[in-house]
Amino acid sequence: MNEFKSYHPIVNFVYFAFVIGFSMFIMNPICLGISFICGFTYSVMLGGHKMFMTNLIYMLPIVIVAAIINAAFNHEGLTILAYLPDGNPLTLESLLYGLAASIMIINVIFWFSCYNGVMTSDKFIYIFGRVIPSLSLILSMTLRLVPRLTAHFKTVINAQKCIGRDITQGSIIRRIKNGLSVISAVTTWALENSIDTSESMKARGYGIPGRSAFSVFKFNSRDKNMLIYILACAVYILIGNYFEKIDFRYFPTIKHTGFTFENISIFAVYFALYIVPLIIEIREVIKWKAIESKI
Repeated sequence: MNEFKSYHPIVNFVYFAFVIGFSMFIMNPICLGISFICGFTYSVMLGGHKMFMTNLIYMLPIVIVAAIINAAFNHEGLTILAYLPDGNPLTLESLLYGLAASIMIINVIFWFSCYNGVMTSDKFIYIFGRVIPSLSLILSMTLRLVPRLTAHFKTVINAQKCIGRDITQGSIIRRIKNGLSVISAVTTWALENSIDTSESMKARGYGIPGRSAFSVFKFNSRDKNMLIYILACAVYILIGNYFEKIDFRYFPTIKHTGFTFENISIFAVYFALYIVPLIIEIREVIKWKAIESKI
């Protein structure tokens, strides 16, 4: 399930650029909540049950821990809830700000995980290959290096187990020797792979002036309409944020703009932007269910 991935790379990149940017810099609790719910749901839709458990086990506790740590070290705010053993005040404002900041971090992680599931390396090179070819290639290779090394590392460990060289069994010296052999095998594979990659690039004419680039991506009317929709929502949110219609202050006291027609409309547009991939995926599921029912 990843219908949003079928859209043009420019549409995908523009969408995630705005969504991640808004998640990082707009600290209004309503916006944070919208980003959290949509990001959590979409990451689970892309990653399945495994991602759901990862979010619950690792991500959500970060929210609680970060909020407590911020309240313990940040003592700004006028609403004192209690006094810590060292005499410093525990304020409502610092507690809420820590909670908001931790949710913001989780939101960014959610949306970056969704970005990795949609924006492949060939899409990234397609967008930036002609503008900054060397940098786009380096970034693309760097982003795929870690998952490839991790996968090969697991393969080598499993192979070592089959010949009795498990890194979790035996004496300490034996484990160290087995671990070093795994690292040596992975390092050798990485160096050989880099040589193969460089020779392949050279054979295909990389760096030659006037070299053409093949692409399977076509910008059609569907992509055009989606891009216009994304830009319209983003511009509306940017204008509202510029005029402080969704401003939210945490220090020294909690202060917000209240609920007016302007900021309610901005929240609605904010939600309409963030729910785009969810609607696309749900619509695709409904379509497939309808087709299966006719078979």
